[in-house]
Amino acid sequence: MLASAVDSIRLWLHVLGATVWVGGQLTLAALVPVLRTIGPDVPKRVARAFNRVAWPAYGLLIVTGIWNVVAVNHADHPSSTYQAVLGAKVAVVAASGITATLHTRATSTRGLAVWGALTGLTALSALYLGVLLAG
Repeated sequence: MLASAVDSIRLWLHVLGATVWVGGQLTLAALVPVLRTIGPDVPKRVARAFNRVAWPAYGLLIVTGIWNVVAVNHADHPSSTYQAVLGAKVAVVAASGITATLHTRATSTRGLAVWGALTGLTALSALYLGVLLAG
């Protein structure tokens, strides 16, 4: 059975946001070594440009995530395991935003590396937990 139009649009928007937020981070991380060869300021300039699409995507994830929780029939997911995974996802989504903010504000190479790695790890964790919740 196919999902309703509203359900499919909700899910599509959520996946679109995750594609930009998570996929963009992975792509940018892979490009940083090449960008450094072009010029020392190029990675920072590219990261700022990425942020213009990344943060709206993160916002879209938050909005559609809330929409998903409201729209899901919780009678179908009464287990404490489901609730624990949902709670963990909410926590790693928040951590992803916090670490991304700290990454953008970092002034040292070490800070950039640590906060960037934690941002990627939490974003990937949220993605995995979302797959678990979707069943």
